[in-house]
Amino acid sequence: MPTFPQRCGVKAAVSLVCMWLLFFSTSSARADIPRLEAGAERGSVQKQMQLAAAYFLGRGVQRSEEMAAFWYEKAANSGDPIAQEEIGYFYQAGIGVPRDPVRAAHWFQLAAAGGRASAKVNLGVAYLWGLGVPRNQALALQLFHEALDKGSAVAADYIGEAYFLGIGVAKDVSAAQHWYAIGAKMHDPHAQFRLAGLLSTDAARPEDMSRAATILRTSSKSGYVPAKHMLGLLIANHPELAAKPNEAIQNLEEAAEAGTWKSSAVLGALARDGRGMTADPKSAYLRFKVAEIQGGDSARSLVAADISRLAATLSDADVQALNAQAHDWVERHKTQLQFVYGAVAPAFALTSPDLTIHAGRLMPNPN
Repeated sequence: MPTFPQRCGVKAAVSLVCMWLLFFSTSSARADIPRLEAGAERGSVQKQMQLAAAYFLGRGVQRSEEMAAFWYEKAANSGDPIAQEEIGYFYQAGIGVPRDPVRAAHWFQLAAAGGRASAKVNLGVAYLWGLGVPRNQALALQLFHEALDKGSAVAADYIGEAYFLGIGVAKDVSAAQHWYAIGAKMHDPHAQFRLAGLLSTDAARPEDMSRAATILRTSSKSGYVPAKHMLGLLIANHPELAAKPNEAIQNLEEAAEAGTWKSSAVLGALARDGRGMTADPKSAYLRFKVAEIQGGDSARSLVAADISRLAATLSDADVQALNAQAHDWVERHKTQLQFVYGAVAPAFALTSPDLTIHAGRLMPNPN
């Protein structure tokens, strides 16, 4: 499972952006942009936010992250807490504006004061890691608990993470599982992923394995890429857990297309051994080669022996063709994604977090 610093520190803000995108994905295509611009120029916060969403989606106007940020900040300066949280996320992730953790924390502070529970989570993450504010783990946990009291599932997940890794509290896996279960029940995909990971250990009971698979399906359907990988791997190792034919392969392929090299490596092993698919040395070589390119040195040490053994069974022409095919495939799926929001039109995705800012970047799905 990923470590705590790999979490997207402003995931709540991302979810908020997606909420607006879902609303405007249908309305912005028919938006009267001159009317929105006129209202925005006159100071209408609602029109400013609608115009920002239109620019972010590219609905009715040429897509422009800079213009989206401009109008969100206009609305934020008028005191709207939703706009304050949005522009805080833009500054945290560097969308349409330079990355600026100080300004991001400033806007999260204002949005939290305006009642935004998700902004409390984002501000808590800033204090947890000292991003634009002095590091203060006790205050971070206080903010997480306050956000949870206001109904934030993400906050429960972060409390679970703190207990799982012993950050700001004594390490306690049982307590972590308790908080993950709360977040999972409140439909947080990462909490579901973490809870399933604890349930599906090698010593897990069959009923816990089945429960883990069920929880992972929910997380996977939300678009959370690590859950797709974990579900595929779990079912590949325990085919009796499959809810439908080819479930393991489908999830592993989706995770591989989202840049997860370990999923590519697992698909290579399955093709090599004929597990869940027909044994095929060419397909196995291709998958292992893709994993090597995707994962670099980390992957190379794992797949090098398989690549070498499989290459010995293939012709030089086959190896050259498969190498070219692997590079072409990776070029078309080169962005490492943490979330894929398939319900948003056009499709958007969240890149895996930059460990220096703990935030993924919301962007049109490039894959």
